[in-house]
Amino acid sequence: MPMLYLGGKSFAGLYGNAMVFKLEGAAHARALGMADASLFDPSGMGRPMKAWVQVPLAHSSEWVDLARAAAAGVAPRE
Repeated sequence: MPMLYLGGKSFAGLYGNAMVFKLEGAAHARALGMADASLFDPSGMGRPMKAWVQVPLAHSSEWVDLARAAAAGVAPRE
């Protein structure tokens, strides 16, 4: 799965025709509120990764903003 990293930590990736983002707080809630978005469950066995949200292609116009929010969550704190 192609992933995006910042400081060695993954924050987003391409999964089929969707993007997955590691989000928290309001950004997490906003992403989950999008139609057909869901918690990312790569195994398909009902064990989703709670911080990761899978956002379908239909919302690709939101992907850049979600990637920025996800990157901010892994960026080193000063």
